[in-house]
Amino acid sequence: MQKIFNLYDFKQKINYKNEILAGLTVAMTMIPESLSFAILAGLSPLTGLYAAFLMGLVTAILGGRPGMISGGAGATVVVLIALVATHGVEYLFAAVVLAGILQLLVGAFKLGKFVRLIPQPVMYGFLNGLAVIIFMAQVAQFKVSENGTNQWMTGPSLYIMIGLTLLTIAIVFLLPKLTKAIPASLVAILVVFGLVYFFNIDTKKVIDIASVSGTFPSFHIPKIPFNLETLTIVFPYALVMAGVGLIETLLTLNMVDEITNTKGKANREAAAQGIANITNGFFGGMGGCAMVAQTLVNIGAGARARLSAIIGAVTILAIILVGGPVIEQIPMAALVGVMMMVAIGTFEWVSFRIINKMPKHDIFTGILVAIITVVLHNLALAVLIGVVISALVFAWESAKRIRARKHIDENGVKHYEIFGPLFFGSTTVFLEKFDVLNDPTEVIIDFKESRVVDMSAIDALNKITEKYNGQGKKLRLRNLSQDCRKLLKNAESVIDINIIEDPTYKVMTGE
Repeated sequence: MQKIFNLYDFKQKINYKNEILAGLTVAMTMIPESLSFAILAGLSPLTGLYAAFLMGLVTAILGGRPGMISGGAGATVVVLIALVATHGVEYLFAAVVLAGILQLLVGAFKLGKFVRLIPQPVMYGFLNGLAVIIFMAQVAQFKVSENGTNQWMTGPSLYIMIGLTLLTIAIVFLLPKLTKAIPASLVAILVVFGLVYFFNIDTKKVIDIASVSGTFPSFHIPKIPFNLETLTIVFPYALVMAGVGLIETLLTLNMVDEITNTKGKANREAAAQGIANITNGFFGGMGGCAMVAQTLVNIGAGARARLSAIIGAVTILAIILVGGPVIEQIPMAALVGVMMMVAIGTFEWVSFRIINKMPKHDIFTGILVAIITVVLHNLALAVLIGVVISALVFAWESAKRIRARKHIDENGVKHYEIFGPLFFGSTTVFLEKFDVLNDPTEVIIDFKESRVVDMSAIDALNKITEKYNGQGKKLRLRNLSQDCRKLLKNAESVIDINIIEDPTYKVMTGE
């Protein structure tokens, strides 16, 4: 555990200007999203802001990926909507604490490395689906509430909103071509805010979503019965939330690794996310995980260290305590324009350029993951299905690769030289390679160019040896690992031990 939480050694020189400006920009973009998802889940708006502050601060200090932003992400909150509706907000806080404990255990037992199992087509589908979700969430801001229902803007209000949004997009797109001294996103927000304020333009503002003023979060133990029945209610939600949060967090970590050509620490980040969610549950936050859009804003503004995330979290707290009246006047068009540019940046446009070079199953997997992400808003399910499909395709392709080269030597001994992995998917094809009835009385199966992978393969070896023994023929297996020799029932009589050439790999026994 101590290795996970070693304070980060500041090996690289910190650009304080970039870090501070990036942190301020991130805070501005986190507020509307945190408010929106808190309201969507039937929670107090402050619950979302507390989550943004607590997640951001704890993960910035303890996390394994400098430059990454965490907050009250919609992906994790959506999972808990049903729990809030049926049992109330106190059960949500309990679920957030339990989810945090599960994430902490993942980090402590170093299970974060399994994110490496996510193939590139799944990553493409995940990011493309997420980009669509982010973009459509901004389109929804062109609605206003009238008589308890949301309706599309019309007339001058719509035109003003569109115009200010396009101005924001233009600034974010064009300013970096002139200078990168100041984050384009922050400049765009300030310019649009100034226009609306000084020219008294009537347009939708943050205050039209909810108030952002409040007090410092206080310690609070969830008011629930501490018994087995409560655990059975809360645990399924906590498990799904923990899974969704870790998948989105570790995928975001990998994305930042690629952008910055650095290496984050998955296990440390998983543990930090867990501690942050535990803190949320006891201080009235709705919990969360890493936020792809805000992370891209942060990295795009030049942030590379922990300071920007700390500045962002502290800024949100300052807004809650004293800055609410000012922030509530920020035009939503400015935030919408920034987030639309983030969505465009999140989309993996390269996937279109290489689509004609990708295998058909990879194309299918990427599209399916994107569709599930968009339709169900369930990132964990989308990624899980993508991984399962990719694994099945890999198993099928690997099963077709096993082959046998046959020859009879001068002593009349028939040799089968096996190529390709022998595992559960290839055992049937493997057994079909042998002509037990017509083979000579002595046969050698050589695994020098093969690898016995699992217990299904061991079972296939047992079957083939029994078939040859049943015909009164002598079969020897050459170049098997030590594990294989121990597991074969009749190992001593059939294995030709070759100490020099025998490999030393381990066999997965399913234990």
